[in-house]
Amino acid sequence: MAETDSFRWPWPDIPVDTLLKKARTVAERAYAPYSNFKVGAALLMSDGSVVLGCNVENASYSTSICAERNAVAGMVAIGHLDPVAIAVVGGKSGTPCPPCGACRQVLAEFNPDMLVVLESPNKIIVMSVEQLLPLSFSLTERK
Repeated sequence: MAETDSFRWPWPDIPVDTLLKKARTVAERAYAPYSNFKVGAALLMSDGSVVLGCNVENASYSTSICAERNAVAGMVAIGHLDPVAIAVVGGKSGTPCPPCGACRQVLAEFNPDMLVVLESPNKIIVMSVEQLLPLSFSLTERK
């Protein structure tokens, strides 16, 4: 885990604050009439493009989709398979909102080294998917 005051963000063209702002903006578009817990995700691609996703709830709770998986689905739909970082925000501003277990596994499918950016009251938290989900399931051998 790293905090941005002691961590050098590797993509200077897309500041970490910008990625978090995009996640906050898309969180406002979430469809969360049952929980009222809106989550937004901004998925950074290796080419600098950003794919957004928000949670979409359903009266049949198990068919709801998280913001992170929504962003990954959008990424695949536009032909990208190379995410390098994801910012996730939800709930009260400044409260960390880490991906759920299912989302961690989906993110690991595409890049276990992907950085996950979370906001907290006094700092920005940055960690890898591998740190969030050690020993993730895979059908292929990882390097």
